Amino acid sequence: MKYYNNKRDIPSTYFPMPKSIFNLGLTSGEILVYMYLMYCEDRNTHQCYPSYSTIGEAVNMSNNTVKKHVKGLEKKGLITTEYNFIDERHWALCLWERNSA
Repeated sequence: MKYYNNKRDIPSTYFPMPKSIFNLGLTSGEILVYMYLMYCEDRNTHQCYPSYSTIGEAVNMSNNTVKKHVKGLEKKGLITTEYNFIDERHWALCLWERNSA
């Protein structure tokens, strides 16, 4: 059994975030949304499928504010989105990391 000095040492309790994220001209909201998307992404496919409401609940933003920041990330070339139909009332985002930050 491995011994960890503190919770930060446990590999499954953190996710990678590029240091250059602060040099890309992103707003604080875009950084927060991008960080959540990095948290959700599949490390092999670089995709994730959260809804605007899922993102909003996680980062304490309204759906409209999340949409605004997702559009900003798309315009800046960090992600691409594809809308996937789940049922008659729900859509999910499929997000791809476009470039390494």
